Amino acid sequence: MRKVPSVGSQGYLPDPQPPNLGGYLHTTYFGPISWYRQLLSADSWAIDEGEPYVKQTTRNHCLIATVSGVQKLTVPVEKSRSEERGARNDFSRNEPLMTRDVRISEHGKWRTEHWNALCTAYGESPFFDYYADDLRPFFERRNWELLIDYNAAIMQKMLELIAPSHLPQLGEAANGLFSCGRTIKNAPLSSGRGVGGEASYWQVYQSRHGFLPDLSILDLLCCMGPEAILYLRN
Repeated sequence: MRKVPSVGSQGYLPDPQPPNLGGYLHTTYFGPISWYRQLLSADSWAIDEGEPYVKQTTRNHCLIATVSGVQKLTVPVEKSRSEERGARNDFSRNEPLMTRDVRISEHGKWRTEHWNALCTAYGESPFFDYYADDLRPFFERRNWELLIDYNAAIMQKMLELIAPSHLPQLGEAANGLFSCGRTIKNAPLSSGRGVGGEASYWQVYQSRHGFLPDLSILDLLCCMGPEAILYLRN
């Protein structure tokens, strides 16, 4: 696999970018549809572990549709000792918390709450029962200590379910980057529409709220199933 460049002191990548790399994405928890659409538009891509962690973003929350409207599901997090990742960072007050050092908090019953919310929101959707066994382990097991690892496992499963022929080869973390080289060349996006002009698809509560754009990939998966890839590529 072609190596990606080192990350600068502030977690940003120097120019120029390698010609085969489609972009650099931040980690995301059951990320929005636009994130996965961007992912599938690139030949190769990388997730920056060395970026300063930004709170209140899709790095640790996702948005789902419910009978009451849009609901945010948030993974509680805390900073970890960076020595656990082989890095050197004493977390002094002048240094930002890096994404690679964010640990999932075990306080509260957020896993149970998230799973119950999904069951309530999508229990009547066409494909929730079909995918439930694939999704449930992320809310029952505690195999992941760091947010970056948890999100990477989720991303891998989402691609496995939505686009199994497009699965990336996962590279090892190096120089603060988690790199993923794509195994096939994807076609460019056929539409330049942003979130505001996003094409609609059937949603469970559309008759109540109208179409809700750019929700979590879970919404698209549960509502469209195997046809989700067609929506993402058009």
